[in-house]
Amino acid sequence: MKLTDNVLRSFRVAKVFRENSDKINCFDFSSNGETVISSSDDDSIVLYDCQEGKPKRTLYSKKYGVDLIRYTHAANTVVYSSNKIDDTIRYLSLHDNKYIRYFPGHNKRVVALSMSPVDDTFISGSLDKTIRLWDLRSPNCQGLMHLQGKPVCSFDPEGLIFAAGVNSEMVKLYDLRSFDKGPFATFKLQYDRTCEWTGLKFSNDGKLILVSTNGGALRLLDAFKGAMLHSFGGYNNSKGVTLEASFTPDSQFIMIGSEDGKIHVWNAESGMKVAVLDGKHTGPVTCLQFNPKFMTFASACSNMAFWLPTIDD
Repeated sequence: MKLTDNVLRSFRVAKVFRENSDKINCFDFSSNGETVISSSDDDSIVLYDCQEGKPKRTLYSKKYGVDLIRYTHAANTVVYSSNKIDDTIRYLSLHDNKYIRYFPGHNKRVVALSMSPVDDTFISGSLDKTIRLWDLRSPNCQGLMHLQGKPVCSFDPEGLIFAAGVNSEMVKLYDLRSFDKGPFATFKLQYDRTCEWTGLKFSNDGKLILVSTNGGALRLLDAFKGAMLHSFGGYNNSKGVTLEASFTPDSQFIMIGSEDGKIHVWNAESGMKVAVLDGKHTGPVTCLQFNPKFMTFASACSNMAFWLPTIDD
């Protein structure tokens, strides 16, 4: 089944889970698309089975809290950042709920966490104005970059380069093998005083970069030239919430939730809005991702919703 405008318009909430008593901060699908893991302000980590459409188990991080969470390449381990006590990143085995390793170094909140799609490398960006490069096998930071402002960062789909968004006005591209030499490309964008960048993602084909903000606009860039292709707006974000925006796995569509619980979808090529879906969310849809392997996506406020298409196009 191929994603088309009509298929996207037909998506409906198939299941709502109310496992959390507070807002969901982050979730991540496993690379095989079979499970999704979420982190919440209520200090819980919930693992869902996507095929059976039900929660599998809940773990707690009461002492440190849990903010951003990402699967590693093993479907039974995750790395996550904390929102209590300290800003160490923790590497957790889900199978026996034990920490495998700690990654200390940041001294302010971690606001970006991205796992390499190909190996054990990951990067983190923090309000301490640094980006750190890590290897799961070592507690020591493998590389450190000092920036002028709050960073957002992400790997490209081949794991060869990563992009860092700096000061909400420029995107710098680094080669992983020689990132200490500085960026090989810098794209400067028109600075917008009304909002701050909150996220940066590559499309699966590596050709596009999506920059999300805490304002009412998303920006889509050409990943090679840095030219701005589209700016997407018309969704509600008056309180400056961090709303996650995502590509569909085929790189053809872009989605973001909004303050009023609705989900907006655009065609990446034409820039046209193709759908506004009502998720019946009680609060802002802060997390939104498409399953990498199956025709389903998930959205979250303090509830988690699984969506399915209702037509075969």
